[in-house]
Amino acid sequence: MSRPPTFVPPPCTRARTLHTARGDFAVLDASPRTAPRGTALLLPGFTGSKEDFIAMLEPLADAGYRAVAVDGRGQYESEGTDRQESYAQAELARDALAQTAALGLGDGGVHLLGHSLGGLVARAAAILDPAPFRSLTLMSSGPAQVVEAQQIKAKILGDALATMSMDRVWEAMRAFDPPAEAETGGEDLRRRWMRHRPAQLIATGRQLATEPDRVAEVAATGLPVHVVSGERDDVWPVPLLDEMAGRLGARRTRIEGAEHSPNTDRPEPTAAALVSFWDSL
Repeated sequence: MSRPPTFVPPPCTRARTLHTARGDFAVLDASPRTAPRGTALLLPGFTGSKEDFIAMLEPLADAGYRAVAVDGRGQYESEGTDRQESYAQAELARDALAQTAALGLGDGGVHLLGHSLGGLVARAAAILDPAPFRSLTLMSSGPAQVVEAQQIKAKILGDALATMSMDRVWEAMRAFDPPAEAETGGEDLRRRWMRHRPAQLIATGRQLATEPDRVAEVAATGLPVHVVSGERDDVWPVPLLDEMAGRLGARRTRIEGAEHSPNTDRPEPTAAALVSFWDSL
């Protein structure tokens, strides 16, 4: 999972509820001091939340961009259901479109970004209706399903969640963490985990393990695309992300010193890469 350095938003950011036609979503809404040069909607990854982008919010706002990071349905502080069908990818894509509409910017007004699982949701939303988006950024999110080792992990987690409490699963996961990670942000991460809906985790974990290749559909949207990753990635191999970027004719950025979560590993250079891409448009 991504490990944000803090769960406390920076001064430029307001924690609020985004009211949409498909329900309410918890967001962190960061605004620049002057009229924004653009607005970005940021979708987090599997087991993650809006706080995964928290260290990028101030650099983005300082560069003149409004950044709205969202908890998807059933993630952390956004409500969800106990029905797995509520988290079908098409439903999550429609949520992203509703969130975009609620920002009130009209067609072509929003830069859409998704990290990992959020990238699969973001591209599904763009395929469903590209009109509201100015660009699409896929951060550490590949062309199809995750590598086999991660598919196995997703199945083990799904099986555990079907029979065990969230608390017991959390303790089992922490037992396998390296000591340094086990001591980092423990209570905040546990609180976030406990507020996720098990059905959301089971359904989206299955999506990660079975996602088809939709690169041609993304290319057909005509949106400018940016593929961002760290130098190493154990979920989608970096060479696979390079190949996907080539197929999309996308801008390609590797963040030095980062792994699967450049947004938390190296937030400032990651934010700078995003700003450079958005500025170019």
